[in-house]
Amino acid sequence: MSGSPLRAPGVEEEGRAADEPDRGAARTALGRRLRERHRLRTGLLTLVSVVLLGIVPTVFGVQTWHRDPAFDTLDELDVPGWAAVEPVDDVSGSRWCFLDCRLRERTVTSQRSPEETARAYEGALSAGGWQSWKPNLCPEQPAKGSYTCWRRDELTLDLWVREPTCVPPPVDGEPAVVPTPDPATAAAECTGSLVSVKIRNAIDDERTRPQPSTDPSLTGEDPYPTVSEDPLGEVTPSPS
Repeated sequence: MSGSPLRAPGVEEEGRAADEPDRGAARTALGRRLRERHRLRTGLLTLVSVVLLGIVPTVFGVQTWHRDPAFDTLDELDVPGWAAVEPVDDVSGSRWCFLDCRLRERTVTSQRSPEETARAYEGALSAGGWQSWKPNLCPEQPAKGSYTCWRRDELTLDLWVREPTCVPPPVDGEPAVVPTPDPATAAAECTGSLVSVKIRNAIDDERTRPQPSTDPSLTGEDPYPTVSEDPLGEVTPSPS
């Protein structure tokens, strides 16, 4: 008779009992692998979350660190696009005034005349909360064009709008030679204006401090008066 051999009841029960530990061990090993896989997956997700939570604030923090808020203030000004072409920003000094305090400078090109550009910037500064400021040294040196000074909170701002300096580029690597320009041609080629903005901390701006005066009424008496007579007086003759 073909087929699997018949087992006696006792033999079948013994074989089933022998298979039970193998199945239990297999289930235990399978459960252990699943738990290890779950822990590994959880660990990877935790690591990725920590890395993302650490990198993203760090990136934005570095950008904020290098980006001076004063330039954000300038970006918020409602200045027409034609008056803010190709801005170039420069920062010098220390934010904590270590040796030199921070100086922020922005240079832009305007496509219109200095007069119209100056009006646009002055209107934007007034609308942005800046107050016109007229200290004695504004400007510190004589300057052509429109030079105005402004204050807002802890900052001071110098605005200089003038005609651009038009110099022909070098030819074949040689230094530029400035010929005598034709007034009509020069007016057609050299248009627009140049804008410079300087922002300083008010505490570091010497113009916010009391300025020395040369008024004689405020100097008082000269502590070292000029001696007009002989301080020793006449020589007293010795008794003979």
